[in-house]
Amino acid sequence: MARELTRRILWADDEIDLLKPHIRFLEQKGYTVTPVPSGGDALAALERERYDVLLIDEMMPGMGGLETLDVLKQKDVTLPVILVTKSEEESLMEEAIGKRITDYLIKPVNPSQVFLACKRVFDAQKLQDSQRARDYVGEMRRWQGLDLRRLDWNGWAELAVEVARWDVALDGAPEAGLQQAHADFQKGLNSDFARFVEERYPGWVQAAARGERANRPTLSTDVLQQAVVPHLKEGRRVIFIVIDCMRLDQWFTLEPLLEEWFEVQRDYYCSILPTATPYSRNAIFSGLLPAQMWKKHPDLWQETTDDERTRNRFERQFLDLQLARLGATPAKGLKYLKIYDVDEAHATRRQINSFAGLSLVAMVFNFIDILAHGRSESEILQELAPDEAAFRSVMKAWFTHSPLYEILQSLAGQDCVTVVTTDHGAVLGRRAALVHGNRDTSSNLRYKYGVNLNTDSKQAIIVRKPMDYLLPDDGVNKNYVIAREDYYFVYPTRFHEYERQFRGSFQHGGVSLEEMVLPIATLRPKGPRP
Repeated sequence: MARELTRRILWADDEIDLLKPHIRFLEQKGYTVTPVPSGGDALAALERERYDVLLIDEMMPGMGGLETLDVLKQKDVTLPVILVTKSEEESLMEEAIGKRITDYLIKPVNPSQVFLACKRVFDAQKLQDSQRARDYVGEMRRWQGLDLRRLDWNGWAELAVEVARWDVALDGAPEAGLQQAHADFQKGLNSDFARFVEERYPGWVQAAARGERANRPTLSTDVLQQAVVPHLKEGRRVIFIVIDCMRLDQWFTLEPLLEEWFEVQRDYYCSILPTATPYSRNAIFSGLLPAQMWKKHPDLWQETTDDERTRNRFERQFLDLQLARLGATPAKGLKYLKIYDVDEAHATRRQINSFAGLSLVAMVFNFIDILAHGRSESEILQELAPDEAAFRSVMKAWFTHSPLYEILQSLAGQDCVTVVTTDHGAVLGRRAALVHGNRDTSSNLRYKYGVNLNTDSKQAIIVRKPMDYLLPDDGVNKNYVIAREDYYFVYPTRFHEYERQFRGSFQHGGVSLEEMVLPIATLRPKGPRP
């Protein structure tokens, strides 16, 4: 049986030498205690090593306890904190609790009080871990009892939401077995989900092309009409933000950071196929399916260009056309911004207040997509984010220090509705699928189009008639192949080389819950509604 790890306590007090009896008592109870004389020393110690709890005096020369907590919060250190104070003032306690302390003690304290406070923290973590395991096992049993073949879109969306929430809940959990069971369950889900999409998707897009709303999910083509236009028609100012390549579990990681400023209303939609920027994001801004864009606006449709930016260079034009078609041209003007790098993001942050007179501001942030692609090419990023959980952590760290976070905080103080969504998600590619095609076949890993493409139908959806999927059919024998589950396409030549190169990379364009079930979050500033 594995030995329990020794709990490590960091204790910051300017009179730490007077607390030696307390420290010895804790050490006799099996804890390791590191004493430091100031808040600054505590922060330095936390930079060097891991601790299980921080005991900190509220009144210290220089950086006191509450100031130290402010710095910890900025660093997003999730460490239990016990505040030791002489004051019993209610305002101080409210401030301390607002800074998310775990417990507090009123001086003078005896060794037993300190020991019991620490024990409460450690036992609470054990109880939470145990309860989480019980809750997950219960959920897993319920999921396993579902007849997946009878689920409709709403059933699948609800299941995707539950699974994504557990993705986040299991982050950092000590139960490695639970995490593996969860990963295995997701893999099986995507197999059934791909079958469901293959059966239903042609009917959904054909209905959408006819303007019918019944018996189909909200698609990429409906996002603007459903989530933005109603606010414009009510005379409200709207900020529409598309975060490229953001998964549902990633949104659940970010959402708690915004709940301090916004009331959050969440809806979900289904990305069109392929789940890739040239298709899904153009569909959002145009309100049209790919075949409709190709037929109605051949000058704006750029499917065959090799430059991905070029394939989405006409989003502003598509947006203007859709708003005009819906009778929702912004009365006080429209601003559209596509943000690829940090300099552009900072420039937008500086300008955000100057857009207050506009009816609609539409912004596309490409950072997560760039991070996902960059991870495939950077050994450092691969080490920082070897799996989905680590990627969520890296993404959260970016967001909390990003101009986008500052923009959203600024919008919380403005008279506007902010709608945040994404164009598609991504899946971690784990298995290679052999594909046969000629030299003109497109280069994407999760979907391809070309002449007489062929692959294993168990690993991909083969679209022999593109118009069935409302995809452009601009050549004799043109067809599409769209990867299922976590497969990615590799040609027979140099198969093993490319199989190794792309295994474990984030990819999009295919059929999976992670790529297709997506959030639409409507954010309204807290306080009196404007």
